[in-house]
Amino acid sequence: MDTIRSQNTRTALMSLEAAAASARGGFACLFSTSDEYESALISERRAQGRYGQTRKHWPIALFVVCLLVVAGSVLFLR
Repeated sequence: MDTIRSQNTRTALMSLEAAAASARGGFACLFSTSDEYESALISERRAQGRYGQTRKHWPIALFVVCLLVVAGSVLFLR
């Protein structure tokens, strides 16, 4: 009777080890480093158009405001 239990235990243990090895293989990462992952992520997002050229008007607005301040100062101090 002990041999039957021993065989069942060994069989169950081997089955468990095989299942664990199979599960570990399913979670394998495609990238070996985080730099590879970041590069692939950025490439994919560029392909989707997420990093498109957006025109910002802040530099022009800031220039106009500075120009008005300088012109106002010149007129005020005259």
